[in-house]
Amino acid sequence: MHTVLILGAGFGGLELAASLSRSVPDEVRVTLLDRADGFVFGFSKLDVLFRDRTVDDVRIPYDTLDLPAVEFRRETVTAIDPTNRKVTTDRGGYAPDTLVVALGAEYDCGATPGFVEDGHEYYSLEGVHRLRERLDAFTGGTVLLSILSVPFKCPPAPYEGALLLHEELVRRNLRGATRMRMLTPMDSPIPVSPSSNTAIVGALADRDIEYTTGTRVRALDPATHTASTRGGDLAYDLFVGVPRHRVPDVVQSSGLTEGGVDGWIHVDAATLATPYPGVYALGDCADAPVPRAGVFAETAARTVAADIIAGLHDNPHEGRYLGQGTCHIEFGGGLVGKVEADFLSGPAPVAPFLGPSAEFAREKAEFAADRRRRWFGS
Repeated sequence: MHTVLILGAGFGGLELAASLSRSVPDEVRVTLLDRADGFVFGFSKLDVLFRDRTVDDVRIPYDTLDLPAVEFRRETVTAIDPTNRKVTTDRGGYAPDTLVVALGAEYDCGATPGFVEDGHEYYSLEGVHRLRERLDAFTGGTVLLSILSVPFKCPPAPYEGALLLHEELVRRNLRGATRMRMLTPMDSPIPVSPSSNTAIVGALADRDIEYTTGTRVRALDPATHTASTRGGDLAYDLFVGVPRHRVPDVVQSSGLTEGGVDGWIHVDAATLATPYPGVYALGDCADAPVPRAGVFAETAARTVAADIIAGLHDNPHEGRYLGQGTCHIEFGGGLVGKVEADFLSGPAPVAPFLGPSAEFAREKAEFAADRRRRWFGS
């Protein structure tokens, strides 16, 4: 039996385990590690923040995983030796035939001075709960929303948050007493998709949300509630930011990031293989030239699965990672748009936008239900 160790049970790790389980269950033994006890779709955090869902409502326990030839273990990875394909955890050690690192990205809130003390984020569940408490006490003022560093998970998410926050403030009769400002160091929301940019920027303008590009917040002053930018200080009553993303410490100390773009794990864009034999990396921790989003981790996992299976049968794997995926974007009012992105199959990335519509809202819900069935059964 060929042993495969997958570090991280997010989109990429779950899809890789499912693909191997369904294709070669009699030829592999897959161990899937994660320090958490359950999976949460990233977009479900908006449901917890704005739609009265609880964590228990959106969390899928890993002990319900229903994949032949796959064993889930709740362990924390403490060391990775890619040269010898060895992994140490808080429970023991592993030396698999194939190692796949899918540990995602972590949030470095301390990278922006003052953000830990006076800022809020909704990329983590802890951040969602803290922001929800602050919103419950909010009675008006200036809300400053800012992307603090690039790259970050799910490029549309900052704009989804702004649009849904506007919707909540309208519902609570607080929008007239609130000024909303959105700052980004980027030139547009989704650079490869002009049609998406038109829809998102138009939606912000329709809701009187001020939108400023090319602006980075360098620090917050908790004493004066001001954000420092190159163009001057900006006052706020509530600051919501997308924190800097980075690889987990255990990945950084492993040497896997050597040669990687901007501190991420270097991979072959076609196969997701690292320079170390038998070691792959996929998803948010890898430097594949695609956005950091679950749908791209999922398609990357299928590429890795095909490469592993080809190796088992001594066949060349002639396919390559195409960097394709569908991203859904919340616009509020029950409407959802979608972007059909293709980054690597042609001479240049293309990402046309469709919607927003109630039909795509139903499609997004079915997307989540389909993945739940695929990974966890009925």
